[in-house]
Amino acid sequence: MPRTASQKLKHFITRNFRRLERLLFVVKSLISPRQFIYLSCVLVGISSALAVIVLKTFAHWVYKFAQYLDGFLHLPYSNSTFPIIGILLTVFIVKKVLDGSIQKGTAQIMNAVAKKNGIMPRKQMYSQIITSSFTVGMGGSAGLESPITITGAAFGSNFAQNYRLSYKDRTLLLACGVAAGIAAAFNAPIAGVLFAIEVVLVEISITAFIPIMISAATGSLVSAIVLNEDILLNFKEGEAFDYHNIPYYIILGILSGFVSINYARTFRSIEKWFHKKKGAYRKALIGAVLLAVLIFFFPTLFGEGYESIKVLANNNPENILDNTLASGFKNNPWVLLAFVGVTMMVKVYATGLTLGSGGNGGNFAPSLFVGSYLGFVVAKFLNLTGIDKDLSVSNFTLVGMAGILSGLFHAPLTAIFLIAEITSGYNLMIPLMIVSSISFAISKRFEIHSFDIKDLADKGDVFTDNRDKNLLISIEVSKLITTDIRSIKESDNLEELLEVIKTTSQILIPVLDENNQLMGVIRLNEIRPIILSPFQVKHTSVKEIIRSPKEIILYDETADMIMEKFENSQTTLLPVLKEGKFIGFISKYHILEEYRKKLISMTIE
Repeated sequence: MPRTASQKLKHFITRNFRRLERLLFVVKSLISPRQFIYLSCVLVGISSALAVIVLKTFAHWVYKFAQYLDGFLHLPYSNSTFPIIGILLTVFIVKKVLDGSIQKGTAQIMNAVAKKNGIMPRKQMYSQIITSSFTVGMGGSAGLESPITITGAAFGSNFAQNYRLSYKDRTLLLACGVAAGIAAAFNAPIAGVLFAIEVVLVEISITAFIPIMISAATGSLVSAIVLNEDILLNFKEGEAFDYHNIPYYIILGILSGFVSINYARTFRSIEKWFHKKKGAYRKALIGAVLLAVLIFFFPTLFGEGYESIKVLANNNPENILDNTLASGFKNNPWVLLAFVGVTMMVKVYATGLTLGSGGNGGNFAPSLFVGSYLGFVVAKFLNLTGIDKDLSVSNFTLVGMAGILSGLFHAPLTAIFLIAEITSGYNLMIPLMIVSSISFAISKRFEIHSFDIKDLADKGDVFTDNRDKNLLISIEVSKLITTDIRSIKESDNLEELLEVIKTTSQILIPVLDENNQLMGVIRLNEIRPIILSPFQVKHTSVKEIIRSPKEIILYDETADMIMEKFENSQTTLLPVLKEGKFIGFISKYHILEEYRKKLISMTIE
């Protein structure tokens, strides 16, 4: 039976992919491990950039198709209905094509590094592209950067798995994929490198910079060659910085910090509200309809929102009011100011509804949206009130983006260099540093973890900026529990205890009841005088020498929690309970030895 065109194409792609795979295995055997890593980071950079190109282009086509339908139907405000279609379609794809689940947010990358040995599912290499394109392209108020970073990380992780690389090389290539994704999305290689280091790799050596830089540069180059400028977020160089405006930038930094905190807490509240709702399609419909209402009143909430950011930054702010209910007030600056301010405040609700209802996307683009609107509001207000009539609204719009990005993701260096790179100049470096650092400091004061990883960090499922804790939470405690333990019953006598002592090297003997529940422990060093006296052995009961353990370890506790109990109890061996029943002992020395091994294996060089 002759094969169809699609079958022929699939066969052609598979055959050539296998050839390339075999070639790379041959190359790997001929060059040094370090040289293969350099080659790998280039290939991961190219793959991530191609994924960005496909995602951005596909989302752009979906967006253009939605605009075509809007023009064809000639229905007023039909744009506000497209997100309903996009979110429902996304939920349908997730349930019917992607086995009912999809990971969202950069927290999943950190969770893979901390808990899954840097292993990410293969489906993440394509699932993010499909779902986020429909969500954002059809008007969902979210960003594509989070799906981009997950896709890039999945490319790096699966490449490393395919060529049987070690954990630290797998993690390094995962970070290379993230860096290349951000670099390609914004044509900003430095920001890509810094994002990978600030957000993904909490601990890194200087030598690991080189592969990440190569990957980011590769991704940025491929993206710059293929993607059109209208798809990328870029601006003309900002106006000259006036040091007299430093007090106003300090105000912007303070406001950015508190707005970031409000954004994070509001978004989490919306997520929790949706978690209580049952039924995927019911949630999708509720969220999408509410989002449609918001977009009806505030059309700039449609999609990523980069077009409206460009309008504000390029000194054409009145065009923001086009196709809105306030379009008749374009020449009234106070109406414009109020509209932009309210839009800024409701953006988090639009993004929360988009993602909470089942759409796929991220908060990177929304943070830039909110930041640009905040910067505009601050500068415009100061100009209109006469406090300072010469403030550059464009500069404040650009710097505001860095403020919210820094406060929300706790990534000040990424924020500074991203805005510097997309404006093609460093005129605004000083205000960028001022606003980003102040916003970060305020946000960090009230929110220890960035909002994207807070829930996982609270559960100990991702790395933090505490190196020791990072290593400890990555230890699989269950493998360190000694379960081959001799025990006695509370009703036993010391003669029976002596028989147990003769057959074991344990320094602690657990005393259990009929249901295997721990009644206490017997410390051999405490009872040595007793067991050396035949008279006392005969006349002393087990009950008399039982002691309560200084601490109890629960089976699901992490290594950092266990080490804290060891420190508090000043002991080296503690009993472990699972569902109230004794299962064994855990040694402080075993944890420290595993910590040492992890330290060696996780040092990325």
